[in-house]
Amino acid sequence: MESPCRVIALAPSTPPPPRAHDQVLVGVANRPGEAPAAFDVLLTEGTGAPRPWVACADPWATARRIAAEVERHPAASVALVQVLRMGPALAPPDRLLVESLAYSALQGGADFRAWLSASPPRRPRPSAQPVRLSRDGDRLDVVLDRPWARNAFDAATRDALCEALDVAAADPTITRVDMRGAGPAFCAGGDLTEFGTSRDTAEAHRVRVSRSPAALLERCAAKVTAHLHGACVGAGIELAAFAGRVTAAPSTVIRLPEIGMGLIPGAGGTASLPVRVGRERTAYLALSGASLTVTEALCWGLVDEVTESHWH
Repeated sequence: MESPCRVIALAPSTPPPPRAHDQVLVGVANRPGEAPAAFDVLLTEGTGAPRPWVACADPWATARRIAAEVERHPAASVALVQVLRMGPALAPPDRLLVESLAYSALQGGADFRAWLSASPPRRPRPSAQPVRLSRDGDRLDVVLDRPWARNAFDAATRDALCEALDVAAADPTITRVDMRGAGPAFCAGGDLTEFGTSRDTAEAHRVRVSRSPAALLERCAAKVTAHLHGACVGAGIELAAFAGRVTAAPSTVIRLPEIGMGLIPGAGGTASLPVRVGRERTAYLALSGASLTVTEALCWGLVDEVTESHWH
């Protein structure tokens, strides 16, 4: 069977390769040039490379790490790039639908089951009020409020955030929504205590689509400012990227870890991040598992402003 990842050295005369539906294509060039559309990730040397390129100190070493990750998690990696390739042709609600379908399929896969069986038992840490709201005139403050869990995104938080965003989307007198996280992190991603607890992946897909903070954020994005600090992992950055404006404290660290679990981003990241950084840089973040600093996020356009002081 052919490898699920193909790494190609690029030069000005390199003809574009045919795109394989079941392969991740990684291009490596000494200097960024015209970006061939067939590639899923484009790596180059140096710093400050223009979109869609990712600048690396050693692009070939980075390409090898990505290829190794794709080899370890081929189903999730290929599903990721397939979903990202489809995105530009789809309306935003359909991007979320396709993402959820792929995510649910992977939840039934052997790779995710292996990750679950190897994971240590975790004790749920619920909150009676995981999202706190306050209104001041035309402004609504939405605060993720499970600081002891670094605001890990569980079903209760999802439902409470949907209720808050329903109000923001429906009420024309609310002209500004500020999203924040209490405690040391904005949001450390999906709550791992709930991973794998749903045995019906078809029903999980139905719930994910019908109770979608991502869909509501997309509807009222122009009103929303997301204020990031600390860990913004998985759902933490996937949802924040829908906001019309994103500010971040210098402590902010961004990561998409889902491929290592045998999954793809499932909180809207394949719809939100490509709008800000392009599908190639989104694929790089997810396939490499690399942490993105706030300086890099600002350079890429994932963050609009770095704020020295922040509320949390």
